[in-house]
Amino acid sequence: MGPKKTAAAAEASERKKEKVTLEMKKEIIRKHDGGMRVTDLAREYGRNPSTIGTILKMREKILATDAAKGVTRIVKNRPAVLEEVEKLLLIWLEEKQRAGDTVTEAVICEKAKALHADLIREQPGTSAEPEVFKASRGWFDRFKARSGIHSVVRHGEAASSDVPAAEDFALEFLEVVKTEGYGPQQVFNCDETGLFWKRMPKRTFLTQEEAKLPGHKPMKDRLTLLFCANASGDLKIKPLLVYHSENPRAFKKHKVDKERLSVMWRSNSKAWVTRVLFVDWVNLAFGPAVKQYLLDNDLPLKALLLMDNAPAHPKGLEVDLLEEFSFINIMFLPPNTTPLLQPMDQQVIASFKKLYTKELFRRCFEVTDCTTITLREFWKDHFDIVTCLKMITTAWKGISQRNLNCAWRSLWPDCVAPSDSDAPESTVVQDIVALGRTMGLEVTEEDVCELVEEHDHELTTQELVELQSEVAQEQASLEEEEATEERLSSKELRDICQKWKEVQAFAERHHPDKHVAHDQANIFDTTVMLPLRELLKRRMKQQTMDRFLSKKQRVEEEPSSSGPQSLRKCNVPFFDF
Repeated sequence: MGPKKTAAAAEASERKKEKVTLEMKKEIIRKHDGGMRVTDLAREYGRNPSTIGTILKMREKILATDAAKGVTRIVKNRPAVLEEVEKLLLIWLEEKQRAGDTVTEAVICEKAKALHADLIREQPGTSAEPEVFKASRGWFDRFKARSGIHSVVRHGEAASSDVPAAEDFALEFLEVVKTEGYGPQQVFNCDETGLFWKRMPKRTFLTQEEAKLPGHKPMKDRLTLLFCANASGDLKIKPLLVYHSENPRAFKKHKVDKERLSVMWRSNSKAWVTRVLFVDWVNLAFGPAVKQYLLDNDLPLKALLLMDNAPAHPKGLEVDLLEEFSFINIMFLPPNTTPLLQPMDQQVIASFKKLYTKELFRRCFEVTDCTTITLREFWKDHFDIVTCLKMITTAWKGISQRNLNCAWRSLWPDCVAPSDSDAPESTVVQDIVALGRTMGLEVTEEDVCELVEEHDHELTTQELVELQSEVAQEQASLEEEEATEERLSSKELRDICQKWKEVQAFAERHHPDKHVAHDQANIFDTTVMLPLRELLKRRMKQQTMDRFLSKKQRVEEEPSSSGPQSLRKCNVPFFDF
């Protein structure tokens, strides 16, 4: 009996480690509604059948609750505004984490108080003396327990640029370059940046008028760009662009073919670069461009991609590369060294945003000067995402080879080409101011610089509310997709994946143009078949887990005559429940 109790206690301890989140409870209810038995649910989630039964009894209450993602407990009589604060706080924390920023308990509490004050102020009938929310240590501890943000929070002061780490990494990087024999043409850097594509300096009448319009949503005008180029500056990779909509209305209006765009177009509700989208870009844009460039220039087939440790940049990326791109190696910048070392951060992205703003002002000027359309009419009815894409293309082309090469001065000074004298500082900002004044817009050089910096500022409360709304809508869509996935059997998935392998091999062997067949097969494999293979992997992992749990249950139900040794063998913790 002793070993049996020990095993049961160990299992209970393992189960206790992972709390049942509100999302998990809703998922259990949906699956039960779909016909799944209580015993099967208990096995799948590693819970007692009585726990599943309790969840099902609370069905109405659980489904009616709209809490922050990750919340595990429902607290009675909690103010609705506090629920909203925590939802927005989690979105804000995710933004911070995505940007690689360090956050502390004190910073989180201050942000929570600011969000609470903003939300109270926006409520109708609010008194002049708004309710005070202290964001106490007790609230913070409960928030951590409810949402599980332990890995995000760091105690102490927020980290600033780590100069010693940057110096150490620079030496390590140079050693790798020397040992592996990389030249400036073979070393690349990539980085993301946010862009509010329809944003003007604050003091212009266009910005002030648009902000007053009913239904104005600044987050609809946000997108994320991923830029990449080599250290010699003579190869720019096709940028990745992530927007909140896959097929904007303007695409239909202008009959846009996304495959022919100068950017790789992808979408999600937050307009963020995710791991999946990043891997997609590496295999479909970066890898092919680099390989062709190296072959065209008779360079050794090897390349190094340098990037920061953002969540979208997965460790072990080499595993996700297509076999033909195995010549690409990855190197990560240490935390808190990006402002000091990241080449794209050394005025490349800032220069792009200035050029984009100049192009925006130039187009506004052309419209008012050459047509009967007023500036207000152009801004409201004729400036859309398709126009924005043309301006992004022009601005990225405007980044010179010299600009890209000089960006490596801090990390790799020897790769920077010598010149008789440094080029004079660009007059882009002065050009923007001159164009603005020609159109009667009040704008100064300080306004333009402020606008460039604003693209990367943290989101306002209004923008977080809009983002939360977009996320909720996407979550509803995902739930519909999951319901569809459950109707698709694992056998069907295995069969279709096997058939695709056969079709791919046949096409590459017999197609009259093998290069075309190979390229198109890779595109189809990454965009269509990869998500299906990932779904099959998840299914297989879940089935393995179910078998393991079932085996543990059978062993514990057997008489203890087999002794503790056999029980110990069966209780190897392959999975962390």
